[in-house]
Amino acid sequence: MTAYLIALSAIVQRESLRFVHQRGRFLSALVRPLVWLLIFAVGFRSALGLSIIPPYETYITYETYIVPGLCAMVQLFNGMQSSLSLVYDREMGSMRLLLTSPLPRWWLLTSKLLAGTAVSLLQVYAFLAVAAVAGITMPWQGYLLVLPALVLTGMMLGAVGLALSSTIRQLENFAGVMNFVIFPAFFLSSALYPLGKMAESSHLLYRICTSNPFTYAVETIRFALYGQINGAALGWTMLALGLFMLLALWGYDPARGLITRRG
Repeated sequence: MTAYLIALSAIVQRESLRFVHQRGRFLSALVRPLVWLLIFAVGFRSALGLSIIPPYETYITYETYIVPGLCAMVQLFNGMQSSLSLVYDREMGSMRLLLTSPLPRWWLLTSKLLAGTAVSLLQVYAFLAVAAVAGITMPWQGYLLVLPALVLTGMMLGAVGLALSSTIRQLENFAGVMNFVIFPAFFLSSALYPLGKMAESSHLLYRICTSNPFTYAVETIRFALYGQINGAALGWTMLALGLFMLLALWGYDPARGLITRRG
């Protein structure tokens, strides 16, 4: 057990130091959702004619409605950027050294996932703090109650990037894959508009949104910020985490994974 904890601590420390030295990554993670918050809070509310979004008529404005979606977006970007570092580590050979250690592969990948999630938590809470200073606040207890939800969604979204990174050999190809995943996942979800509004405009898009794991991550965060539990969203998020983690374990398997077959 001591060896497991030492490996976890070392991986988390390495990821944290990498994040600290990449100040542009923190600033972009903070500025991006704030810009989107400003644009969508003004533009979409005016275009849709909405100031209050059901089913939370008593306490949610449009600005506070999209905050959970932007929190999930921060975690999705961070998960992809953490996975980008895995592709770089594989090119440099350090990833191979990590996976050939005596510890089980599942623990090493889980440690990488936890390290990335820890970094995403710092980014999310920094975004929530700046949003609160700007007057967009949530219930005070929600900032504490949302922590377990953020850990779960951060791991799920990080596992998406982990699974994708196992299929990509060259660093240059990963940027295109990031854009191909991030923006469809974000826009085809309940991050910016309720699913009921989507169903009114297009049943096909509604079905796509309800099949999107990112939707359930957003809803898990949204309900947790208001001290509630969305059982369906929580269950689907956990299922997606397990599925993407299994894909990552298969992809990084030296005997069967894509790294061996393509390398």
